[in-house]
Amino acid sequence: MVVGNGAVGLSVAVEVARRSPESRVTVVAPAARTRGASVAAGAMLNCFGEVTRYTRLHPAAEARFAAARDALALWPQWLSALEEDAGDPEATAVRASWSEGTFVIMSSRSGRIAEENFAAMRTAAAETGEAHELVSYDRVDGLSPRLDHRPMQALYLRREGAVDARAVVTALEKAARRRGVELVDATVRSLALTPHGAVSGVRLGDGRMLGAGTVVLAAGAASGVLAADVLPPGAVPPMLYGTGLAVRVTREPNTGSRGPYVIRTPNRAGTCGLHVVPLTGEDQQYIGATNVISVRPAPGVHLGLAQTMLRQAFEQIDHTLAVAHLRDCLIGVRPIPLDCFPLIGPCSVPGLFFATGTYRDGFHSSPAIARHVATALLHGITDDHGAPFTHFAPERLPIETLSVAQAITDTARHAADTMHDQGMNMPWWLDHMPLEEWAHQRIERFYDSLQDPVALPPEVVDPQFLDPTATDPAAVDQLRRYLREARHHHGS
Repeated sequence: MVVGNGAVGLSVAVEVARRSPESRVTVVAPAARTRGASVAAGAMLNCFGEVTRYTRLHPAAEARFAAARDALALWPQWLSALEEDAGDPEATAVRASWSEGTFVIMSSRSGRIAEENFAAMRTAAAETGEAHELVSYDRVDGLSPRLDHRPMQALYLRREGAVDARAVVTALEKAARRRGVELVDATVRSLALTPHGAVSGVRLGDGRMLGAGTVVLAAGAASGVLAADVLPPGAVPPMLYGTGLAVRVTREPNTGSRGPYVIRTPNRAGTCGLHVVPLTGEDQQYIGATNVISVRPAPGVHLGLAQTMLRQAFEQIDHTLAVAHLRDCLIGVRPIPLDCFPLIGPCSVPGLFFATGTYRDGFHSSPAIARHVATALLHGITDDHGAPFTHFAPERLPIETLSVAQAITDTARHAADTMHDQGMNMPWWLDHMPLEEWAHQRIERFYDSLQDPVALPPEVVDPQFLDPTATDPAAVDQLRRYLREARHHHGS
């Protein structure tokens, strides 16, 4: 049984059904997918486009990068198999939506973090032999920024692009049904255990019980609550909620040129890269995205962030987007473990597997995750390509890629860069240092308040932690309690 019907959950179900037709596979999740990350995604198949200055600095980060490279190589055959499995002429829309490469632009308005990430991207591509090319921005159809926001550099990644997330999820559902997978439209309230502590199935929101000897937890951000009910306190890093906004637009003819590829920025301070993605049909585009991390589910997306995202898309990518017609807004919630690394594999509860916590990598990495989890479920082993996922055992202390002192310094730099990215301008006689020093003091106070701190990724330390009295007074207490429980559980 798979709990979750996003790209990861459905991919695992389809892969198991392909390899073991005699197995009974069930996917349980609400069909509406309200705020599901997969159906809100831009579905960029970006591996090198997601590289940051941190990607090559720690074994766990290197492992995630290796898994992303595996997935990039798998996507062509994965789409071909998906079209065949779906068995519907409409499934060809999946391949038809595949964009032709990615252009990563280094805007003249980018901050220091984005500049460092752009350089790291080029270095990673060169060191691994990935096809890439620095090009003049005027060679990129659809890149029409304001004159004062013209890019300094543009990097073309030929193998990277995007697919239409909604088309892929629809094809996965059709493929699952044709492979004999049962899709149950229901909300899982809790996991059920035998008297000996092994998984026996799930309890649904309406009180029903569905039995299963093996459960794969792929429920995105909801996975954390389900896991907490059956595992000891502190066993698994808590799941945070990353709320993101994107919009889909329709373009009128003769309102700017549009190319069949992704145009994006590097990942920026504390958030993901700005991106414009072509959708099926020449007149459709996707603009994303924001990312606000919270301890509890957020009621929505801040209007200020929506306004900033659209303004930056007009300014940095295509000023003619201002006359596009808004079709709809997409809000998705990304599953983000406290250390920002995924939770993949078995745990101490017999029969319970994790395939969640993928942050921004879930859609892109879903073929590699499906292959790894299917092999583990059916054979109890992993193949050679599964090796990167051994770093992400669910029961662990948070993975620390920096020291606490480095984390404080880097988070202060991210905070100052975010202010710059949001449009703050310092007087001519001052540089960014006053902002950085102000942020450093507040972040240092936050870490001191943890008493036994762990180094957190900069994007996790948002205002709810920096000023808990103004937003969520319970957030720091919750984090402090988890760290205490984790140290006790793992004997550290």
